[in-house]
Amino acid sequence: MDRRDFFKTTGVLAVSDVLARHISPVSAKVINQASEEKYASLIVKDNKIYIETFRLSAVIEKGFITMLKSKRSGQSLLQHVDVNSSAALQLIYRSDETVSIDNSTFGNIVTRALSDRRAEIVFHAWDGDGVILVSVDPETGDILIEPSAYSSRPGVRACRWTLKNFRTDLELIAPFFQGIKLKMDDPLIANTHWPWPMYWEAGLVILQGENGGFWVHAQDNHYRYKALHVGTQHETTCLGFDTEAYGPIDDNKSAGGLAWRINVFEGDWTVPTESYRQWLWNAYKLAAEESQRKPWIYDVSFAVSWCPTDTKVLGAIAKKVDPAKVLLHIPNWRTDPYDENYPNYIASETAKLFIKRGQEMGFHMMPHFNSIDMDPSHSSYAFLLDFQYRGIDRQDLRGWSWYQGRGLGVPESNASRLHNRDKKVMIKVHPGLGMWRAILGDAILKAAQVDNLDTVFIDVTLVSHNLHNCLVDSLTSSEGMKKLIDHVGHLGNGLVVGGEGLNEITMQGQSFAQAHLFKSWHDSIDGLERAGGCNLNERLFGKLCRTIGYSGLGGRDTNQELRMRIHAEHGAIPTVTIRSADEIDNPVPAVKRLLDMAG
Repeated sequence: MDRRDFFKTTGVLAVSDVLARHISPVSAKVINQASEEKYASLIVKDNKIYIETFRLSAVIEKGFITMLKSKRSGQSLLQHVDVNSSAALQLIYRSDETVSIDNSTFGNIVTRALSDRRAEIVFHAWDGDGVILVSVDPETGDILIEPSAYSSRPGVRACRWTLKNFRTDLELIAPFFQGIKLKMDDPLIANTHWPWPMYWEAGLVILQGENGGFWVHAQDNHYRYKALHVGTQHETTCLGFDTEAYGPIDDNKSAGGLAWRINVFEGDWTVPTESYRQWLWNAYKLAAEESQRKPWIYDVSFAVSWCPTDTKVLGAIAKKVDPAKVLLHIPNWRTDPYDENYPNYIASETAKLFIKRGQEMGFHMMPHFNSIDMDPSHSSYAFLLDFQYRGIDRQDLRGWSWYQGRGLGVPESNASRLHNRDKKVMIKVHPGLGMWRAILGDAILKAAQVDNLDTVFIDVTLVSHNLHNCLVDSLTSSEGMKKLIDHVGHLGNGLVVGGEGLNEITMQGQSFAQAHLFKSWHDSIDGLERAGGCNLNERLFGKLCRTIGYSGLGGRDTNQELRMRIHAEHGAIPTVTIRSADEIDNPVPAVKRLLDMAG
């Protein structure tokens, strides 16, 4: 079968006819040498890029994908795309100020072929310039889009490439809050911004129809900051893919250098999810990490978050569930009040008795530490004050304080930070700093040795993102967090590590993650019931890291029952939050169901 006949049999006549007329002998030779199962080629004609791979056909104009069709199903995945109504390439400044890089104001866009598999689109605009490199991968059938842009105006935070006007029946499946599956116009996600890895928990997004769809992902294992923008004020069926510049951005004039891969799939969203998981395992060599996990973590069938240190609770649970299958998260165990005087980790006498008794009974006891939050009134602050998180836009100190039921933020007064322990003032230390890992690790190791701990919970591990002081010891905060989790895990004879939140970086060293519900950390938002039904992160990360619930899981009202249900739909270990042993001895129906499941 020659190349022209092969294209005709696909039924994609418009694009393949153009390719057949303009394909070069070199390209044809390459394809004939390869298996008929796998090939990819690209041509440029009339400032458009025509793409054929063994999976898809596509057309790109002015940076927009204007046609995307599956070879196997024949279905088109995009609607009409108006390439003149907006810009495919933008520069992003502070506060999401966007500047179009297009030909709308005395500019021009030139598309030129570089080879049979690569082309570039060059943008010269009034307020900036840019390039989108387009290529195809014959092994996977992926289209690769690599945008970059720059300007003479400093303060560039990111460049954004936009994909728009996909079919309105397609649902968005994305790793937000452990996994969502929603229509693009759903108010939960319409016109929202999701920075990686804190909120966009893995670098992929899937658009699924009745039988298949397409997906976009980045194969990035270098901790590059990126973000996903879902919809705009005027359009719902569009996605903006941001490549961020490392902070500080005050003098920065360019952004780019990250390739986005686009491909189609048949079946449901689990198909591309498994492809991404396999890439993740290979990219970070996670088979070795998986082999080191303690077998008991997979046997845990019941968890208590925010467990009170009352031995009666242990007895009540043991009557209904094998303690060897129970994980207890223990927040109030120190001589200091909760969230004060970190990193001081000394167990109170009550907690010592509770932990010892639980260990004797076979429970998995997980006392609460903190990964990057520290009390500036602690003596260690003198070593660390130059390495506090600072916001990339405002350069403000990041952290929090809490007083009489309201958050106050971090004092910007140097003196006030030191003298308000009762306000629970916490600053965040950049985990890339080797000295911080040494100070924290020493404190955790001593506590583990004194109390014979084999499992610890380190709070706030999800909080890593682009910063004004992005690089410390040549590490981003995300790479630093990975090193910090690994450091804690290798203390002593090795510790099982739990943490807050779950993403593709933290899951590599954590065995447990206390997951949050969709924008419902403590109080549930309207529409939370629509945010369940998709266990995306469990499918991506569950072989390494299991999730437990966070808060409001006592089953005391319909809201708490909903929260328990959503966690279950995300694949979390059945988790409750209780205040006394009586809630186990005489459980409400929702708690009883979980106890029965675990027992």
